[in-house]
Amino acid sequence: MLKNTLKYISLLLVFLMMSCAKRGSITGGLKDTIPPTLVSSYPKNFSTNFKETEIKLVFDEYVKLKNLNKQLIISPPMKHEPLILPTNASKFITIKIKDTLQPNTTYSINFGQSLADNNEGNAINQFKYVFSTGSYIDSLSVKGIIKDSYEKYVDNFVSVMLYEVNDKYKDSTIYKEFPRYITNTLDSLRTFQLENLKAGKYLLVAMKDKSNNNKFNPKDDKIGFIKHPITVPNDTIFELELFKETLPLKTFKPIQASGNRLYLPYDGKQNFKVLKPKITLKNHSETLETIVTQFPKKDSLQIWYKPIKTDSLSLEVNAEKYNKKFAFKIKDLKKDTLNIKPVQNGVLNFRERFTLESETPLVKFDNTKIALVNKDSVAVKFTTEYDEFEQKLYFDFKKEPLEKYRFTLLPGALTDFYDKTNDTLSYKLTTKELEDYGNLVLNLQNVKRFPIIVEITNKKGDKVLASAYSEGETKIEFNLVEPEAFSVRVIYDDNKNKMYDTGDFLTKTYAEEVFYFQKEVDVRSNWDVDQPIDLSIPFSPEVEKKQTRKNKKKPKRNVKPSRV
Repeated sequence: MLKNTLKYISLLLVFLMMSCAKRGSITGGLKDTIPPTLVSSYPKNFSTNFKETEIKLVFDEYVKLKNLNKQLIISPPMKHEPLILPTNASKFITIKIKDTLQPNTTYSINFGQSLADNNEGNAINQFKYVFSTGSYIDSLSVKGIIKDSYEKYVDNFVSVMLYEVNDKYKDSTIYKEFPRYITNTLDSLRTFQLENLKAGKYLLVAMKDKSNNNKFNPKDDKIGFIKHPITVPNDTIFELELFKETLPLKTFKPIQASGNRLYLPYDGKQNFKVLKPKITLKNHSETLETIVTQFPKKDSLQIWYKPIKTDSLSLEVNAEKYNKKFAFKIKDLKKDTLNIKPVQNGVLNFRERFTLESETPLVKFDNTKIALVNKDSVAVKFTTEYDEFEQKLYFDFKKEPLEKYRFTLLPGALTDFYDKTNDTLSYKLTTKELEDYGNLVLNLQNVKRFPIIVEITNKKGDKVLASAYSEGETKIEFNLVEPEAFSVRVIYDDNKNKMYDTGDFLTKTYAEEVFYFQKEVDVRSNWDVDQPIDLSIPFSPEVEKKQTRKNKKKPKRNVKPSRV
């Protein structure tokens, strides 16, 4: 019996040992998601009568600084930014002030999202150290929203500034002086709040400050502003629209590109079709024949001239009140020659015009030497249009579905500025079925005024795919469009020049008003989309994101399949 008892006890011990030896994973507990906490500071946060040159912050755990150069906001700005140490992980942060502080002023040092714990990277959101060189802390605030006047989405890291409007204020202040107060939207916000302000009269400005120097540089920076000074306190929610100014015309010394062409660099996004500058090229006292075109995708003009044996030329630019003269040397370089390239290859969509690009400017066209036939070799009528400034030749003709076309340009059909003619050119094109495209009808509601420019763009809004101009019509049709999810943009063309016009700070002119529809409009093959567009509802990226998520879960509405 004792023997059996010992046997059972042995088996029980083995079972217990096996149970204890079961494998398991070490989880390490819950993940730390709590940001660091400020334990103490010297001088204390929100101190008054501040006279120190060093601030010490103590936290409850090791912290590190990340992207401090982008995230740190000091208001009012200091001419010499403070030294913030250490750069490695520590429980202490030291701020060494290197600037002379203004009297009776409340300062705010906002770390944005740059202060985080060392292990998990949990950031303290908008951690601020505030102090006053006077006897009290200013506590007023100004709030608002940032938009872009033309683009669908606003830039990140937009500075919002207040300039005191007093007897020292001039319009040139924003170009030369620091603002009185500043904040920044950082990398995720469209709203702003300027805090710790004193009562007074201010100019409210927003700026995409490319050089991060808190001064307006029109060549690089976008700007938005409220025309008239605001008073603080103020409970208005201000809306600031950023735009890029068109700089006054400024040209630079010509660069010789070849033996018959010059580059003329210029500043600004000038519309030379509207500006129409007069450019005169001379060889001593002799005026040379020229053609002026746009250098594609560059801020430069191309000055085409007949080859000439000389060692120097002069050039004069006249446009409105602008006048500039240049003298420059000329070398014997290889000359540009006639070369024709098609923009479309293979498929030609119904909304497109067949287009040829020429590397040299064209001056003569002989349509009797140009033939367009279909797949049955039947001649098709066509018309041509040449854009000299863009160096593009357009062909218009009635397109039929599922058709094949062949363009033939016989020698001498095209003649360029240098009396060179084309060799035989042949291009084959095809069209798709009508069912491969969709139709889009926009029914505009609550239009404030006319005329308007209506554009459908890609999702980001940075490429115009089709446009229409309306002087009173609210039903806008875009037929036979390629299937895509479109953004809809409406521009109020107040000066009636059929193009978007930006603003100007010195003249206190806002950019023309632009509206974006709240959601993308999805057009599919062989579908008609009838989309109401309420122009009284402003665009919101947050609403668009919610709508996009909703559309992914639900089938599209307001669309019906139809033979186009």
